[in-house]
Amino acid sequence: MEKLIKLLSEVRPDLDFEKETRLVDDGTLDSFDMVSIIAAISDAYGVDIKGKDLTPANFNSANAILELINKEIQ
Repeated sequence: MEKLIKLLSEVRPDLDFEKETRLVDDGTLDSFDMVSIIAAISDAYGVDIKGKDLTPANFNSANAILELINKEIQ
C-alpha cells in the first residue's frame, strides 16, 4: 500500500489518499488525474487497466485501486 500511496501522492500531492473514499464520486479526481494514475500504475506495477475496469468503484479510494491492481497481477 505504501508504494501506491506514494505513487498517488505524486499525481495529487494535495490529497490524503489514505483517508479519501469517494475520489471519483465526489469529483475530486478529474479525467486528467485518472489518466495520470492509470499511466503511473502501468509503469510501476506492469499492469494494463482494462476499459471495463474504469469504474468509480475501482478508483474511489487507494484500497479500491490496490484491489484492482492485485486482481490484474494475478
